[in-house]
Amino acid sequence: MVDINNIVIIGAGLMGHNAAQIALMAGYNVTLVDIKDEFVDNGVAKVEEGLKKLEEKGKLGEGVVTANLMGKLKKSIDLASAVKDADFVLEAVIENMNVKKEVFKTCNENAPEHCILATNTSTMSITEIASATSREDKVIGMHFFNPPILMRLIEIIAGEKSSDESMDIGVKIGESLPCLRGKRFVPKVLKDRPGFIVNRMNAPSQIYFNYLLDKCDAEGIPWEQFDADAAGKMPMPPCVLFDYIGIDTLSHTGNYYAKTLSPDFKPGKVITRMVEENKLGRKTVQGFYDWSKGRPKPDTSKKAGLLNLELTFAIGLNEGCRLLEEGVCTGFKVIDEANMAGMNTPGPFGAGKKNWEKWSKMLEDLAAETGKDYLKPCALMKSGGFVKMRK
Repeated sequence: MVDINNIVIIGAGLMGHNAAQIALMAGYNVTLVDIKDEFVDNGVAKVEEGLKKLEEKGKLGEGVVTANLMGKLKKSIDLASAVKDADFVLEAVIENMNVKKEVFKTCNENAPEHCILATNTSTMSITEIASATSREDKVIGMHFFNPPILMRLIEIIAGEKSSDESMDIGVKIGESLPCLRGKRFVPKVLKDRPGFIVNRMNAPSQIYFNYLLDKCDAEGIPWEQFDADAAGKMPMPPCVLFDYIGIDTLSHTGNYYAKTLSPDFKPGKVITRMVEENKLGRKTVQGFYDWSKGRPKPDTSKKAGLLNLELTFAIGLNEGCRLLEEGVCTGFKVIDEANMAGMNTPGPFGAGKKNWEKWSKMLEDLAAETGKDYLKPCALMKSGGFVKMRK
């Protein structure tokens, strides 16, 4: 396996500079690249700020100081020059396929032959990105969860032509990167499918939530009452969570899955209207709630009586079974562990092994009620055959 010493990170935003910080902490030489000096300089400043905070808390390691680590960080606005000596490139630019392909084309033309090219995309096809290069065997996905220094999960995704060696190198690097919340979990995603593992498994619940939001809207039920249904059962009530994530983000991902998986993912009337009105949640101050005075605290004294959280577990189990059917993973253990590492919540298979028959019936009823056929239980879930697919 190729020795990895020099890592180039393209994109100095939140993901990029955070990845640069942990790569420095792991002992790599790092070059941070962006299109403008101000972007790179801001990213470098954030890296130094992050390292100093850890140094002050004694979390950099004995004898390790920020100044020495920063000495291993270079910056550049010339991508072609920056990758000349790269062993590994991590792209963390905007989620735009044309931009990513142009970045990979430049890297392919200028990086050494042995260099692995990785993309941090959360949605886009690794195979299509790789098609912009003449080294498709050396292109992989390396999907970090935000922020990388705190979230343990890094998904390593195979494109159609990714080599075993490239995947192994991705896993090796991922496992070497420090995390403040425990040991890294770096699973291989064996098929280039939308959403990979964790995002994909959690995506279909939004079909259910869209249905309930539109129902509340039609019946004049206040959002607070809908959120009250989840009081004490979720870390953050649904509408507060949607505001926090960003209503535009929900719309974007819904439309993406509508194109790649099923039209049933298309955003509902409420989400569509809120995007049109620029009520995007926390980022625009107004969403389901007013955020001008900080995170809202909805009155949970009166419930709508609509949300059944057990259904969200059933939906997650069904999508996990689809991942197994599609060969994205070979066993359910990796799916459960990935969800815990990426979302800090248990995956659905632990409870699903005992409840799959009940949950299958619940999903049949839900699909009939909503008219969303994607929510119907897949063959593997209905048969319970996944129980034998632990590894």
